[in-house]
Amino acid sequence: MRKICSGCRDGIDFDIPFTMAFQPIVDTMTGRPFAYEALIRGLEGEGAYSVLSQVTQANRYSFDQACRVKAIETAMAAGIMDGDARLSINFLPNAVYSPMACIQLTLRTAQAEGLPIDRLIFEFTENEEMGSPEHVGGIIDTYKQIGFSVAIDDFGAGHSGLDRFVRFRPDEVKLDMELVRDIDTDPRRRAIVRAMVGMCAELDTLLIAEGIETAAEAGALRDLGVRYHQGYWYARPALETLPGVQGRA
Repeated sequence: MRKICSGCRDGIDFDIPFTMAFQPIVDTMTGRPFAYEALIRGLEGEGAYSVLSQVTQANRYSFDQACRVKAIETAMAAGIMDGDARLSINFLPNAVYSPMACIQLTLRTAQAEGLPIDRLIFEFTENEEMGSPEHVGGIIDTYKQIGFSVAIDDFGAGHSGLDRFVRFRPDEVKLDMELVRDIDTDPRRRAIVRAMVGMCAELDTLLIAEGIETAAEAGALRDLGVRYHQGYWYARPALETLPGVQGRA
């Protein structure tokens, strides 16, 4: 019997209430947001775990679909079209049964809200259990053909990072915060990031550093050639709001 992707139906049956917070990814050359990442929160601002802990295999499809819709609708209500920033949405590869079928609700939502599809980025984490790499590759290829950008989050946190970088050919990679932390005082971290900057430049892949908490970390990353930054130094996630940029590299 053919498996039905419950999240692909017109109705979304994920009945656990949640909302979105947004954190900017800053273009340090302009000082403006390049994109806003949508982050899951409880209705009163509770952390992501309060929602994610209720996600099961049974409701994973509908949860993934509901997150996409909520991210687009909330970002549009917050005014993302007032500038040129993109919207970055996390997705679960294991929640996608058929890439083209399961993207239809996202496409309809973007069209209804007036969000151009080339302003959407889909992130998946290097640590995400993803089953068949061929299936994930098919999702990424489909998304790119549609016009989305695709990013690997937490790059460098897992043992298979370079393998997935080669296999999936992402448009963007986000450095894991463990490589960012104290990079201004750690020559090993700087050496690794310097090599990744060169690799991404050669492969025309955008490199983002996340988890930046201090001016020293921001400055060290900028000196190494990392143009796009994200972290508390620039702005904390804001509930249903697109926060302005505070810190500077």
